[in-house]
Amino acid sequence: MKALACIAAAAALVAFTAPASAQFAKPEDAIKYRQSAFSVMGTHFGRIGAMVNGRVPFDAKVASENADIVAEMAKLPWAAFGPGTDKGAIPTRAKAELFAQPAKAKEYSDKLIAESVKLSAAAKTGSADALKTAFGATAATCKACHDDFQAKL
Repeated sequence: MKALACIAAAAALVAFTAPASAQFAKPEDAIKYRQSAFSVMGTHFGRIGAMVNGRVPFDAKVASENADIVAEMAKLPWAAFGPGTDKGAIPTRAKAELFAQPAKAKEYSDKLIAESVKLSAAAKTGSADALKTAFGATAATCKACHDDFQAKL
């Protein structure tokens, strides 16, 4: 019984440490995954934006909940930019430059993750001013990556 538990634990460890690209059967699966992650992140980021831009009243609790989701979602899409996911049956706005410059893409992803953590922390202060500042920094990070690596429609 103990051996079976060890084997199960080892199998779980291998499953969680397998390359991210192995998680997607087809390039289209990866493209759908990353587009979905960006969509959810964008929706919640937009809700914060509506507050900081005065389109809806500031609500510290709602801002914090949305910022927490943004911070979690910011970690997800990057595993889905593996080899072969630059093209597929699903249209993608990712430019070829993203795949040709992995170090720069990693720099952008790390920056977004860091800024979204700051956004979450700022939201927890309950200060609309702190949230606005952190929102601006996070938005600038998004824009920089989009400018370099996202094709315009």
